[in-house]
Amino acid sequence: MFDLLKEMRYNNYGESKMELREKLIILADSAKYDASCSSSGSQRQGDFGNAHMAGICHSFSADGRCISLLKILLTNACIFDCKYCLNRKSNNIKRAMFTPEEICTITINFYKRNYIEGLFLSSGIIKSPDYTMELLIKTMELLRYKYHFGGYIHVKAIPGASEYNLQRLGKLVDRMSANIELPTESGLKLLAPDKNSDKVEKIMNYVKNKKSQNFVPAGQSTQMIIGASKESDLDIMQKSENMYHNYNLKRVFYSAYIPVNQDKNLPSLLTPPLKRENRLYQTDWLLRYYGFKVSDILDENNPNLNILVDPKASWALKHLEEFPKEINKCTYKELLQVPGIGVTSAKRIMKSRKFFNLDFADLKKMGVVLKRAKYFITCNGRFSLNKDFLNSHFIETNLVLEDKSSIKEKNRQLELFHE
Repeated sequence: MFDLLKEMRYNNYGESKMELREKLIILADSAKYDASCSSSGSQRQGDFGNAHMAGICHSFSADGRCISLLKILLTNACIFDCKYCLNRKSNNIKRAMFTPEEICTITINFYKRNYIEGLFLSSGIIKSPDYTMELLIKTMELLRYKYHFGGYIHVKAIPGASEYNLQRLGKLVDRMSANIELPTESGLKLLAPDKNSDKVEKIMNYVKNKKSQNFVPAGQSTQMIIGASKESDLDIMQKSENMYHNYNLKRVFYSAYIPVNQDKNLPSLLTPPLKRENRLYQTDWLLRYYGFKVSDILDENNPNLNILVDPKASWALKHLEEFPKEINKCTYKELLQVPGIGVTSAKRIMKSRKFFNLDFADLKKMGVVLKRAKYFITCNGRFSLNKDFLNSHFIETNLVLEDKSSIKEKNRQLELFHE
């Protein structure tokens, strides 16, 4: 990429473009803490770029292709002083700011050289929310109307901006997002006193109620930081469940808190809580695709997820009275409750058993993860294990051991060519 910036300098882009390399280093690095750069659902086309169907989708498209987005900030300067943020105003860090024209120049040239397929643009807040939004809108107008860029664009809306500016921006981008940041108002007051969730949810409500195919066609998403404040997993997932229900969000992203600042109100962590983040994503998946509710998985007596066992297996262990499921007779909903059976394999099972009774060998061919599912199913009334040993302690112990074995096997494969 930086070779391209040198090339742009020598192709009459002007003396000021000598600064682009340094700006890109600073503002791309500052944007890395935002996890919510996903995409899907847009059908925008133009002279440069194409977001039609699977052309520009998420980090990985529906067919498994890796999609690259240019992920940068307009500026890392900010008038807010959020305690968890590297770019907070009280931090003594190097600041930078792109002009709208510079962002267009980089985006178009990177796209032409197949470095990227779309743009994810966020920003610190300078002067005021509406002033920052005007700069974002100006950038989008240049990309769409001057450069005729039809590729995927995801822009972070600025909480507190006017509805007029939200409408203008929404007509230019494919996805819009506003980060809720923390799951409770008390957490925001402690760590981000300049923010409040009402302004974020006002954006979500506006996007939800705007009925137009040309307005944010790929929908909206948000992000919560995990581990910076003391909320339980129950608090986090209840917040997500409510936002999915109230605002039709495409995704809630969970970003493990990275300790980049020192503050008495921040937790003392040596490493980000990545395992917890993973469990929250798995729970989120169960809510969106498997028909689970938060109350099925967490409650006041058990407010946090089991780090050792994934949430569906944890639910199954607490409800062993509902197992085993007979593969050849149970409903689609019941199949989705079985650890090791996903949406795709459940559909294959439902389709195939119309023609013949399935056995364990058939399930393996269909993509069922038998090393997990075998504890919870029968085929033609038969277990693959001695059922006398099937108690919650035995199953959980073996699931944990098998997970560790899988990790060890992956590491061994990575070292395939080492003696």
